[in-house]
Amino acid sequence: MITAAKGLRDRGHEIIVAGKSNARFATAAEKAGLRTEYFNIRGDFGPINTIKIAQFLKKERIEILICNLNKDVRVAGLGAKFVENIAVIARHGVLLSGKKWKHKVTLTKLLDGILTNAENIKQTYQSYSWFKSDFVHVVYNGIEKKSQVSPFDFSRQFPNKKIIFSAGRLVEQKGYEYLLDAAAILKDRRDDLVFIVAGEGRLENKLKRQVEELDLQDSFYFWGYMVNVDPYIKGCTLFVLPSLFEGMPNAVMEAMALGKAVIATDVNGVNELVENKKTGIIIPPKDSQKLAVEIDMLIDNTMLLESYGKKGLQRVEENFTIPVMIKNLEEYFQAKIDEKKRN
Repeated sequence: MITAAKGLRDRGHEIIVAGKSNARFATAAEKAGLRTEYFNIRGDFGPINTIKIAQFLKKERIEILICNLNKDVRVAGLGAKFVENIAVIARHGVLLSGKKWKHKVTLTKLLDGILTNAENIKQTYQSYSWFKSDFVHVVYNGIEKKSQVSPFDFSRQFPNKKIIFSAGRLVEQKGYEYLLDAAAILKDRRDDLVFIVAGEGRLENKLKRQVEELDLQDSFYFWGYMVNVDPYIKGCTLFVLPSLFEGMPNAVMEAMALGKAVIATDVNGVNELVENKKTGIIIPPKDSQKLAVEIDMLIDNTMLLESYGKKGLQRVEENFTIPVMIKNLEEYFQAKIDEKKRN
């Protein structure tokens, strides 16, 4: 989101980023030199915030409001209803809407469109029959070139070990319990693997207890939140994404942009990014046994690891660049602004 905001700003648009006062996202936006405002939206209903946001939108003459969470739509999107000529877009990087009545009411009454980064999510939403055909729009994420990244040297701490790396929030969505189970299966077969996860979240203590229960203290590590995971991804042997659901998974895209072979679960946008058995391996979610088998087969095949890495990098450079993403976003937002003014 910050990359998109910077790119649009650099093309001459005035961009304002809003978030909670304690949110890492807002802090990162400030560090990136983006104008940042704070609205502490804590739930689905907040009349004071709705009024404040409506006043802010009118004062700043905002033309397009992008909401990232459902509660943002219900609070900020409602505020936009009190101001003329504002197009309200929900950004759904993952599947955020089920077939609940409150989702239907919110998304059809308060929005002018939904922007997502995966065709799979669009197709799911279209199956609800709530929206007209062009209501949900796909713009693939873009990623910067990473050719200048230097790899982290894992061999100092883990000599003669092969490193399996993953990065993501420690929440149910990311499926790390299944990666732990796969590590336990592999521990009975070999002793040359080390698993490292970068991230933090509410399941941290539970997952660390699972490490102890499975006797993986010497081979499975949680290294916490990292501002920049690129050197660690580039230095690892294999990148794994065990998620239960995603949008277009940036972590996999980053690994491919760093020339790394990946194993990822078949969720949402993964099969739009990874070409199975060509740029990586796609497996079913929640299948620790299959994950262990694929890691075991791939981790020793140096030629295949290199081939997947090179072809994955080529795919990213051809289809998922930042300039293309910014151009597509700009065109989409301008079309929505023009449509709002016509109506």
